[in-house]
Amino acid sequence: MPTKIHPLAVVEPGAQLGENVEIGAFAYIGPKARLGDGSRVQHHGTVQGNTHIGRDCDIFPYAFIGGKTQDLKYKGGNPGLRIGERNVFREFVTVHEATGDGDFTRIGDDNLLICYAHVAHDCVLGNHIIMSGYAGLAGHVVIEDCVVFGANAGVHQFCRVGAYAMLGGYSKIVQDVAPFMIAEGNPAVVRTINKIGLERNGFTMEQIERVKQVYRILFRDGLNRSQAMEKLLAHEHANAEEFQRVIKFAQTSQRGLAPGACASGAD
Repeated sequence: MPTKIHPLAVVEPGAQLGENVEIGAFAYIGPKARLGDGSRVQHHGTVQGNTHIGRDCDIFPYAFIGGKTQDLKYKGGNPGLRIGERNVFREFVTVHEATGDGDFTRIGDDNLLICYAHVAHDCVLGNHIIMSGYAGLAGHVVIEDCVVFGANAGVHQFCRVGAYAMLGGYSKIVQDVAPFMIAEGNPAVVRTINKIGLERNGFTMEQIERVKQVYRILFRDGLNRSQAMEKLLAHEHANAEEFQRVIKFAQTSQRGLAPGACASGAD
């Protein structure tokens, strides 16, 4: 099907639109923007900056995709934003470009960002993420696959959230949240494993049991972080995927792991 551009939309010269793209009334597409086949920008939506969007993405009214970084370290150049396929950006979502010349904010595939969610400069998002209304990411945040955000959850700069984790509504994330866990609070602490999320993503009972064992060692056995890591590495299931994902995540943490609700958080 041919691309459809409403006569009241603004598509700047230089913009590149794929096949079967739809641009609604009063939408704005900047001169460096690229939209993949089948993507749609509804009325009053904006795509600007050095922004490339993949196939079959849906940008709802008043969403602002590709805004200039708010980082005061910005010195010019050509940073940008790279977005994968089948993403949905609901009303008033904002996603910003990176700060450094040649750097990119990145979003993977099949993500849903609900109204007023915000992704700041230099963030990296994986796939199948759900950000509920008003959830926000500060700069340089990394969100792995299949993470779910409750409404108004906020993540501090340079923090990471591991795959299959869930962040409770209104949570303040100031340290890395380990994969498979539910964290909530201000500041957020790990409450339990994300059992329902794991089941929905096809994890077997054996896999979930291994996640429970990881949780107990890290957050319930009264061990400091070094002791917990030693116990994880010595465990009979240390080579299992669930153990390895958490071990590697913890070993590369720069801000430290968010503590358990019953732990002191000491390293």
